[in-house]
Amino acid sequence: MADLSPRPLVSVVIPNWNGVHHLPLCLDSLRRQEYAPLEILVVDNASTDGSRELLTRDYPEVHLIALPQNQGFTGACNAGIQAAQGEIIALLNNDTEVDPGWAAALVDAFARHPEAGLVASKILLFDRRDHLHTAGDLFRVDGRLFNRGVWEKDEGQYDEETYVFSACGGAAAYRRTMLDEIGLLDDDFFFSCEDMDLAWRAQLAGYRCVYTPAAVVYHRLSATGGGVTASYHDGRNLIWLLVKNYPSPLWRKHGPKVLRAQLSLAWEALRAWRGAAARARLCGMLAGVFGIPRMWRKRRAIQRSRRVSIEYLESIMTPMPAGRPASSRK
Repeated sequence: MADLSPRPLVSVVIPNWNGVHHLPLCLDSLRRQEYAPLEILVVDNASTDGSRELLTRDYPEVHLIALPQNQGFTGACNAGIQAAQGEIIALLNNDTEVDPGWAAALVDAFARHPEAGLVASKILLFDRRDHLHTAGDLFRVDGRLFNRGVWEKDEGQYDEETYVFSACGGAAAYRRTMLDEIGLLDDDFFFSCEDMDLAWRAQLAGYRCVYTPAAVVYHRLSATGGGVTASYHDGRNLIWLLVKNYPSPLWRKHGPKVLRAQLSLAWEALRAWRGAAARARLCGMLAGVFGIPRMWRKRRAIQRSRRVSIEYLESIMTPMPAGRPASSRK
């Protein structure tokens, strides 16, 4: 007998800031999706490049949310999530192109994994489509973040579905019910590490993150971000991420490794002091330290909500490498 149960609505939230040159490719690829029903929301961060006019003129099916000022990646995504109607919420960068089967693969993964609150896509480089950007994101015990498979040639080594720690926010899918429980992206982060912060809250609450290779996305790296501003937020937000989410038993066990990793990042930036990005990272790290009291207040509620064991959390984190470390995300 055919399955007559209604298909879940997928809401795709696309944050945009002066991305008029990227939007047509992204939105046209969503028009080619093999899955329905699909709701598309573009949240515009006060663009001045004609993005809003393009959407109104050429993409009437898109729900445009026009923000009065730039609220960053987190503010735009949260505004879109709050307006979305779907049971599944997918975040998608405006500088991406999605495979026609992308949305269907996300829905299928959620259907087969009721324990999953997050689904990670297989993200390939836009200009080198046989090379990976990420096959799900990882969190190492020393507090470093990693894109699984980054820069590797895609030869099928990540074609099996598996659990990962987090979904990259450039193409992440979430259950609405999970977001209702653990909350949205942290607006204090603005952008950078906000996806891993949400993944930590999800993992602490007992939700799994599933990577599905069938959900394929092509991404233009740093096309609408990066540079000095990104370096600042990378430095600041990684400290905030650790303060908020890393449980005390893990701090007691791995704290020296975490501190050494932070000192290593600071030393690398000091050695490259003449570079604007390096100076921005150091300024961000300093801001991160000064922001610890505010993150500590958030930490109390997050840690009280933990429903999983420390042994489980340690089992899904990536151990320190025995040899040469993998390429880091932050």
